[in-house]
Amino acid sequence: MKFTLQNLRVYLVLLVSAVLAVTGCNKSSDNPTTFVPVVVTNSIIINPTTTSVQSGGYISNFILNSISSYGVCWSATNKTPTTADSKTSLTTANVEHFSSDITGLTANTLYYLRAYCVSNDGSVVYGNVIQFTTPTTTFSIGATTTKYAGTGAAGYAEGALLSATFNSPQGLAIDASGNMYVADSYNNVIRKITGGVVSTFAGSATAGYTNGTGTAARFYSPQYVAADASGNIYVSDVGNNAIRKITAAGVVTTLAGGAGAGYTDATGASAKFNSPAGLVADASGNVYVADRGNNVIRKITSAGVVTTLAGTKTAGFIDGLTTVAGFNNPTGIAIDAQGVLYVADLGNSALRQVAVDGTVTTLAGNPTTGALLLNLPVGVAIDKTGNIFISDESGRIMEITTAKILYTITGNINTTGYAEGSGTAAKFDSPQGLTTDAAGNIYVTDYNNNVVRKLVVTTKP
Repeated sequence: MKFTLQNLRVYLVLLVSAVLAVTGCNKSSDNPTTFVPVVVTNSIIINPTTTSVQSGGYISNFILNSISSYGVCWSATNKTPTTADSKTSLTTANVEHFSSDITGLTANTLYYLRAYCVSNDGSVVYGNVIQFTTPTTTFSIGATTTKYAGTGAAGYAEGALLSATFNSPQGLAIDASGNMYVADSYNNVIRKITGGVVSTFAGSATAGYTNGTGTAARFYSPQYVAADASGNIYVSDVGNNAIRKITAAGVVTTLAGGAGAGYTDATGASAKFNSPAGLVADASGNVYVADRGNNVIRKITSAGVVTTLAGTKTAGFIDGLTTVAGFNNPTGIAIDAQGVLYVADLGNSALRQVAVDGTVTTLAGNPTTGALLLNLPVGVAIDKTGNIFISDESGRIMEITTAKILYTITGNINTTGYAEGSGTAAKFDSPQGLTTDAAGNIYVTDYNNNVVRKLVVTTKP
């Protein structure tokens, strides 16, 4: 018995020591301070005036309720501004994406700015530094808006620009020769505008799904179009859940999809889409599609092989690598000279960027405060100098300049109507697709007004 009790005591001592050792290890590894927040400063400055701008950031890798405040800090002299400089301070709990109104600035002054967050223990984490210069007191930027094609009445008539009629035009594109193509959705046709005359390039007023040449082909509510370097036109045939290809001679074939709504990566007709929207072609002949109903960006090779480039079928708002990222009804899409994609993420009120390797980041907007910034972005286009144009279907057109400044250049948020004019004097009724020509002019389909509008941007230094 004595031997047994002695061994029991030794066992208990060893057991307690082990428990204390394990507890100590767990206490150290479970300490929430080991989760260091990651802060990213928005790269785009929004709606600058001589004394104010909007900016913001993105916070990730934090434990719920562990951040006490966040915002942006800025300085005209400190190239790495801190919270000891001027700052905004927000306290809404557990916010990942945020925006801030920055006031009290001086005209024509260079500023350094970065986002930050403060943890409950008082530690501060900063994002990357960006630079911007406030406008001069004489600076202005805006667009003069006129009617380019259509009468305003819904119809289906060929002819001169201002005599022809459309019925809910949606997407448009310009090829290398300067010809314009319009997805005339309710007329189920693709219209061509060249030499000041509107004609039917492919399809007929009768909805259907038929490959053929010119008016022998059939579409079902085509919504967006894109042109490649060889003069081919690609169409998101949303009613047929297909991507159609039209040669310069007007021969219509199906590049991929068409077997009903779904989500399948495959080749040709074996692939499936769900309400495909915007599309764009790269220099190698690949086509990228905003597969709106599936919340993903798809890639189609010239051989019709369909893969998922970015996003998952579940709607979300997540930046990250390829299929980790999340979109919510991606609608418009454009590509720059480096092959980077820009996506109008309608359901998230955001403009997203997809790098060549599929990494997704947010350039502007978010589903929390994005309605105040981008609201309902549906179309996106890039001109030859790299300026980005966005259509907000609530009634305005915006531009992100190469200096990464976002301006509203014409129209008004949440305002519908029809008016020509400059800046906010112009009115739209659900502007949709965008494209630019070689001269830098912008063209927009004004969906409910049944016309194509032309915008000429002017800047006063």
